[in-house]
Formats: sequence, structure tokens, C-alpha cells
Amino acid sequence: IYHQKFILLNNKETPFEQKLISLGFHTLRINFRKKSDLLFVVFKLIKIFLGNRPNIVHTHLFYASFAGLFVSRLLCIKTRIHTRHHSNSNFTYTPKAVKYDLMINKWSTKIIAISENVSKHLQEKEHVPAQKITIINHGIYFPDFLTHDKEETDAMRQSYQLEGRWPVIGVVARYIELKGIQYIIPAFREILTKYPNACLVLANAKGSYSKNIQVLLSTLPKQNYIEIEFEPNLVSLFKLFDIYVHVPIDRLCEAFGQTYIESLASGVPGIFTLSGIASEFIIHKENAWVVDYKNSEQITAAILELLNNDNLRNKMKGRGKQDIAQLFDMLFSIKRVEELYLSSQ
Repeated sequence: IYHQKFILLNNKETPFEQKLISLGFHTLRINFRKKSDLLFVVFKLIKIFLGNRPNIVHTHLFYASFAGLFVSRLLCIKTRIHTRHHSNSNFTYTPKAVKYDLMINKWSTKIIAISENVSKHLQEKEHVPAQKITIINHGIYFPDFLTHDKEETDAMRQSYQLEGRWPVIGVVARYIELKGIQYIIPAFREILTKYPNACLVLANAKGSYSKNIQVLLSTLPKQNYIEIEFEPNLVSLFKLFDIYVHVPIDRLCEAFGQTYIESLASGVPGIFTLSGIASEFIIHKENAWVVDYKNSEQITAAILELLNNDNLRNKMKGRGKQDIAQLFDMLFSIKRVEELYLSSQ
């Protein structure tokens, strides 16, 4: 029905690019390292678009959206779509960037909001007409999370020196203020008083809030936490966790929260605040345990309850898997995007 070509802005080959190539997609990389490279990107895109004359341009993330949609509008490409991956973070943390969000919104003919949260923010704060927005949730390929390569998981457990550690409390979140890691660490410190062999695993361990996180980590024994800057095999990583904690600091700050659905698909009991996509389907003590925002004491109490309540833990694990399989099938998400493409022509 249509032919896809991928243009990636990066200065090196990534696992994502390798995957696209392995699947047989036409892929082109434009060298991009920093903001000052944008002018080069714009001229490169003009040349590419004039040579290919795309009917649809669909962009993701800030720099690609800014350059791609600017050039698309300049060349009068009819259908210009961008997927909005953040909610109110620019309003809260980088207000100077809001004007660029507004430009990207204006240049787009359609905007994909990844959750109700994002759609609401676009309409109420950035005054985007509702008819310009289509909500399409992220999805996952659920069978990947059902398979259990024991050897691969055991190798990862050994690599991160987690043999014999219990409980293993998992966090997969960048070190930025809105993720709420600053409330997880004090909660874990309390857990150590009852479970001195516990281990806190912090994955995606980098970001603008790193100094604050390091101060908090200095209050923990070094043998009781692990920082992982990047782990590509998240499916196996989640298998190492006994409990998963994801606690963004307010209802709006998380645009989606992929780790909500990845952890539940992996069968890990979750302790969550209601932000992003969690606000739409998480039910307290049914598919996860819900805590208030910015509340270390409730996180501690939730961990202790789940560690000591096998029935509740198993109930949440089963219901969580069931809900993810029904609500976040990647094939359904792809179908929705295809429908948007076809309806835009």
C-alpha cells in the first residue's frame, strides 16, 4: 500500500538502525551530534525530499521533528505527522523550548498523542485543535515477554552479581527529577533494615538529576545497589526483578511510561504512581499497587506488603499480564498508524 523509508539523525550506527536494516527497510543516516548541526540536516533533507517526493513525512522526537517538519512544509508536502513523546516537561523544566513545540504543532497536519495525558496537554496548554490529534498508544510485542531464556537470564544475573540477592527492587528510569527516583532511594533504605541482602537496581542511570541521586545513593551501602547506564536486553533485565517501582512525581509529567507496560508484561509486581498511561488502566491492588506522588513512606509500606503477601503478589502479576496483552498489542498500534496514513491521503 505504501513504501517506508527511514531517515535517522545520529553520528553512529545504533541497535535501532541495525534492527531496521535486518528487517529490510530502506534506511539513511544523517550525521547529527549537536544543535549546531541542524542547518546541515535541513539542507540534507531538502535534497532527499526533492529526490524522493514523499507523500507523508512522519517524525519522532524534537530535532527530527523540527527539521523534518520545517522542510516538509517548505516543500509543500501534504501530510506532515509527528508523534508527541512528551507531555508537560518543557512547560515545567525548559519553558524556552515551548515555542519550538508550538512551531512543530503548527507545521504538523496531524499529531499522534501517545496517551490521553498528552492529548489533554496539547489541547489545554498548547491550544491544538482536537481534530488535529489522534491518540495511538505505544505497544509491545507481547510474545517476547512470555518467553523465558533461562540461560540468558542466569548469565545476566551473574553479570550484575545478583545471585542470591533478595529482594531485587528494579527501577528503569533516567536520572531526571520528574521520574521520582529521589523518593525510591529513601524507601529502599528503610527496606534494608528488614532485608539487609536486598539490592536496588537502577537502570538508565544517567541524566540531569544525577548529582542529587548520587547524594542519596551515598546513604546506602555500596553492595546494596547497582547502577546500569544502558542495558539493551530489557526483557531479560525485568526477569531479574522481584518488585518494580515507577513513581513519576505528578499526574501529567509522564507522557506514556513504557516501563509500566514492560514490567507488567514481564510478570513483575509493580508499585506505581498514576502518571502517563498508568492513569488510564492501573487499578490499585488489581494489576499494580498505587502510591501517592512523592511519598517514600508509602513506597516502603507497599514493598513490605508485597514481599509478605504471596496471594496479592501473584494476583497482580496475573492480572497485569492479562491487561497488557489486551490493551497494548504492538500490531494494533501499527494498524492504527497505517489507518492514519491512509486516511490522510
